[in-house]
Amino acid sequence: MSQIPLPSPLHQKSFSALKDLKVLDLSTSVAGPYGCQLLADFGADVVKIEKPLTGDDSRGWGPPFLDDESLWFLSVNRNKSSVVIDMTQEAGQQLLKQLVSQADVLVTNLLPKVQKKLLVDFEHLKVVNPRLIHVSLTGFGLEGERSSFACYDLIAEGYSGVMDMTGEINQDPQKIGTPAADLLAGMDLALATMAALLQREKDKVGHAIDISMVDSMTRFMTPRLVSYLGSGILPRRDGAKDSVIAIYQVFQTADEPITLGLGNDAIWKRFWQAMDEPHFISDDQYQSNAHRRLLRHELVAQIQERLIKQPKNHWLTLFQKNHIPAGPINRLDQISADPEMHKRGMFYAVNKGSSVIPQVGLGIQIDGEQSFCNKPPPTLGEDTRAVLQSWLSLSNESINELINTNIIYTKTPNN
Repeated sequence: MSQIPLPSPLHQKSFSALKDLKVLDLSTSVAGPYGCQLLADFGADVVKIEKPLTGDDSRGWGPPFLDDESLWFLSVNRNKSSVVIDMTQEAGQQLLKQLVSQADVLVTNLLPKVQKKLLVDFEHLKVVNPRLIHVSLTGFGLEGERSSFACYDLIAEGYSGVMDMTGEINQDPQKIGTPAADLLAGMDLALATMAALLQREKDKVGHAIDISMVDSMTRFMTPRLVSYLGSGILPRRDGAKDSVIAIYQVFQTADEPITLGLGNDAIWKRFWQAMDEPHFISDDQYQSNAHRRLLRHELVAQIQERLIKQPKNHWLTLFQKNHIPAGPINRLDQISADPEMHKRGMFYAVNKGSSVIPQVGLGIQIDGEQSFCNKPPPTLGEDTRAVLQSWLSLSNESINELINTNIIYTKTPNN
């Protein structure tokens, strides 16, 4: 299939709130790289430290590939530089320490034992740089019986309860259709890092941040968990047909399904006014959400009977006119072509050599401005020389020696 065409970004200037902040990203896959991309989008100088030959694990995740590069990798690594260091060698560890001495933040997703083996844990690195913000993002955290367990997004979603609550009760549990645990943990990484940097301004010392993907995903379930813990009532998956809100679910129309959320009494009244059926407003048995929940199945049937008579656009136009929360169930091709999303700069493409790389925007505006991709996702090791010169002022002779002894790499293996 051919690449989907996208416009150039609406804005050519990136955020600068984190300008001059130096971040070493030792993480791989999605969670850590995504969190570091968020920092980079806000202006941080993020250097991605990768292993020789293969680099970040996600570089091999495909197909699909775009000009031999993994699109998964390209989705979470913009605005970064790539430096390849062999950290299994002592000279590579020493070189990393030199970079750590100049850094503000270091991010790793290595398991605790591996961190200690490679001397990149907080206890070792705080000696090198007492002001370092050390961020560890692992599946289960740095302590406890599970701290040595390997983890991916799928595993975290299973532990957290989200899979048990997703899908139909008579079908298998379902994973969310995006790496939610990865992305949530990555957001926690960026949030906690910024908070720790503010704290460092006060106490002048570094801090150790411990983020668990399972914890982040479990916190995502907060409303469901608190409801269960406070009531003892165990909710089960039902295809999003049962919510504390009545009515709040998917309905079929004459052509395509829509979502409909009648989240309070005022919206309930507006809905039936729009449907020209005021008796649903005056009837005492429908006066509150608690009352309506008792009659949920009857009400769902009543609403479904009406909505099936007209197509999606008819109902969405009517509901929007009457300020009733409703919307389509978009496929990825539909949301990525949505004109309003393009007006907000959510989808764009950047050039990298002969390649045109699609990107999804940050979706955050500050003073009317949006972040921009100043630097496309890097090829493996493309910035090794430049970073060692700018961060450490190493001479070309010193860099060439590191290359000749296989401590660093300055280009992809195939070049």
